[in-house]
Amino acid sequence: MPHLTDRAICIRHWDFSETSQTVSLLCRSSGIMRGLAKGAKRAGGRFSGGIDLLTCGEVVAIVKPGRELSTLTDWSLQRTWRSLRIDLAANQVAYYMADLVQRLLAAGDPHPSVFDAIIEGLDAIESGRSPHLAALTFQWMLLEDLGYRPRLDLDDGAPVTVSFIADTGSFSVAPGNGGWKVRRSTVEFLVRTAELVDAHRQGGRGREASAMFAHLDAAPKDSVARGNRLLAAYLRHIVGAPLGTMRALFPEL
Repeated sequence: MPHLTDRAICIRHWDFSETSQTVSLLCRSSGIMRGLAKGAKRAGGRFSGGIDLLTCGEVVAIVKPGRELSTLTDWSLQRTWRSLRIDLAANQVAYYMADLVQRLLAAGDPHPSVFDAIIEGLDAIESGRSPHLAALTFQWMLLEDLGYRPRLDLDDGAPVTVSFIADTGSFSVAPGNGGWKVRRSTVEFLVRTAELVDAHRQGGRGREASAMFAHLDAAPKDSVARGNRLLAAYLRHIVGAPLGTMRALFPEL
């Protein structure tokens, strides 16, 4: 049976018994993996005292073809983010990220860019950046990685209010098209966001994400809020169902 070793972040966990856990991990090279960690909660064991939600580590697992659950044999804890435990907005954003990943990524389908985006977002929050900026950039990166990047092309003479057509992921100025009403300034803000994300990604992992967030820090809070709501509504349309974590962050949706 093949062994797997990968960097992973825990996006869900359940108690299997008094000492064991089942977990859902987003692995950087292997995608989502669901596994059983026997004896995970025993003190002094091979799982750092248990695998906590939204912690990052190196996982070793035995992957059994045809089995839904892999067998985890080791978990070396590498990263935790204290702000997620003490700040409500940070906690809500982090849970929302994990929820989106579970809903939109298939098991065993690698998305290293999504993994990197979560880590960068949590690092940004930990460094004191706004959790809402982290939500904005993560939502954009996720949509882009999954092939749902919104089309932001608008004519210079576009009206103050335009419509977003969720089925096509594009904006329209035609009246009576049944789309969601969006301010043109929100589209312009998302254009700038996309440019910053693109510049960061083209720079590779060696380019610090802090530069991207530093440029967005100066953005008006209402622009960030409107951009976040639009991307969240679009993701809700793609998922096909409301998310509890989304309602917590965006109650107006």
